[in-house]
Amino acid sequence: MLQQRVIEKIRNAERLGQEEGESLYDLDLYTLGELADSIRRQRYGKKSFFNINRHINPTNICADTCKFCAYSASRKNPNQYTLTHEEIVQIAKNSYANGAKEVHIVSAHNPQAGLEWYLGAFQKIKEVLPQLHVKALTAAEVDFLSREYGLSYDEVLDRMIESGVDSMPGGGAEIFDEGVRDFICKGKVTSEQWLDIHRKWHQRGRMSNATMLFGHVEERKHRIDHMLRLRTLQDETGGFNAFIPLVYQKENNFLKVKSFPTGQEILKTYAISRILLDNIPHIKAYWVTASIGLALIAQEFGADDLDGTIEKESIQSAAGAKSSNGMNLDEFVGLIRNSGFDPVERDSLYNELKAY
Repeated sequence: MLQQRVIEKIRNAERLGQEEGESLYDLDLYTLGELADSIRRQRYGKKSFFNINRHINPTNICADTCKFCAYSASRKNPNQYTLTHEEIVQIAKNSYANGAKEVHIVSAHNPQAGLEWYLGAFQKIKEVLPQLHVKALTAAEVDFLSREYGLSYDEVLDRMIESGVDSMPGGGAEIFDEGVRDFICKGKVTSEQWLDIHRKWHQRGRMSNATMLFGHVEERKHRIDHMLRLRTLQDETGGFNAFIPLVYQKENNFLKVKSFPTGQEILKTYAISRILLDNIPHIKAYWVTASIGLALIAQEFGADDLDGTIEKESIQSAAGAKSSNGMNLDEFVGLIRNSGFDPVERDSLYNELKAY
């Protein structure tokens, strides 16, 4: 029987392929959770990682028209804005004064702002706050800047490093299946381009994260395919810190999805990612998209990281997530502890800073 064979392979730490990965969704939730939790606890015990960070979304003017996006200025969100460098730096300074160790800077693909606006912001942050970790520019933004300014990916990545970018976030991956991708974000960075940009970044000795947007028009087989493509690249480079399954947010966009994943489906997806991605160290339950309640439960289903306090967030909250003002540190620590896990503050590269 396939399911029994698959369970035995997991317990023997043997890798699963596409068909076996798809079959995991047919397991009952508790069996799947037990398998994923066993892997998580072998690696990290009861530790749950988070960081004190600030999300900065500097502009919502975008050249692309992704159907799932509620953030970019469009018919659904006509309020355009672009922050100045001075405003961006002031936000970073305020956040650093509040204890932030990282700024996570991603935004829209703004053809009006200019390459120097993008890169200059990182440079100016580093001039005044050299110790602050700058995680910035998704592979989709790298691809946009490459096309817009006639630069190779290598040139953009080298400019990023020169400007003070320390690591890359995992956004823009969405779903790698080309058919689904063509429907939800046609014209954006392709699957292969996304993977190639992260490959090149890793080859420079830098780390990044990887995401997957699920719960919209994709099927389970597409999620498994997505994870396996990431596993293959990680075998090659070892450059991914964490995998982040992002739950699709349904408000104020153009996908018109009628059926949304249940809590069980979301938890199964976390568990399956922990089982399949044996070579990516951390599975992040990004509470912004999953909700804090479900993210805390996800700790029992393979997730060992809850992201961070974030302080302010604009992209997911534009689509309905309850994340616009972040999370108070004491409350965040208390929620993790009350859920039966040990809160551990980390830096952006998962060095442990403080156990609560």
